[in-house]
Amino acid sequence: MSLLSRLLRGSPRTRSTDLSDPAARRRALLHYNLIDHAILRHHWTNMDEIAPGVWRSNQPTHARFVEIRAAGIKSILNLRGTAEQPRFLFEKESCEALGLRLTSVMLHARKPPARDQVLKLFEAFRTLERPFLMHCKSGADRAGFASALYLMAHEGWTVAQARRHLSFRYLHVRASKAGVLGRVLDLYEARLARGPIGIEEWFATDYDLVALRERR
Repeated sequence: MSLLSRLLRGSPRTRSTDLSDPAARRRALLHYNLIDHAILRHHWTNMDEIAPGVWRSNQPTHARFVEIRAAGIKSILNLRGTAEQPRFLFEKESCEALGLRLTSVMLHARKPPARDQVLKLFEAFRTLERPFLMHCKSGADRAGFASALYLMAHEGWTVAQARRHLSFRYLHVRASKAGVLGRVLDLYEARLARGPIGIEEWFATDYDLVALRERR
């Protein structure tokens, strides 16, 4: 067993997610930086303003949350869900300390999005106080997909225009498993060929996971 594995393993008691426990916090920091790759995000970001008051990014570290708050951003939309893991616990801690409103929606980078989660995403778009920042882990896939949905729903972008947010500019690789997110846009575009329908209405009424799987 590697040194890192031994440090992260611990006993059931010391694997506590209570960050006020010094030993648990040290292990959580190791996990956050090395397993979740936060060490790569301390000094690098693909943060971008996609519309007035709406930003996308990879997951910020605490230092970046401080900068984001100082720049006037008021809300954070976490696209990674609320699992009791270090990456969420540290984000929650940072947002509470800085007075940032944190909203979470669970999307997957390599699986088709669930209808109920996408509808929660649209609801978040309507209710989040602006300016807000949406993020996933690397800011490449889920953040790009959510950006595309926002721009089609709120800024009148076409599917072709929205696809710009699922591109290598943000490190999205269409030929990877994350390409499934682009195939969702393909399916919506095919539906538009039969007549107009808004992206949120399409997800609520016509979104078909079977048809999406057949496009693989």
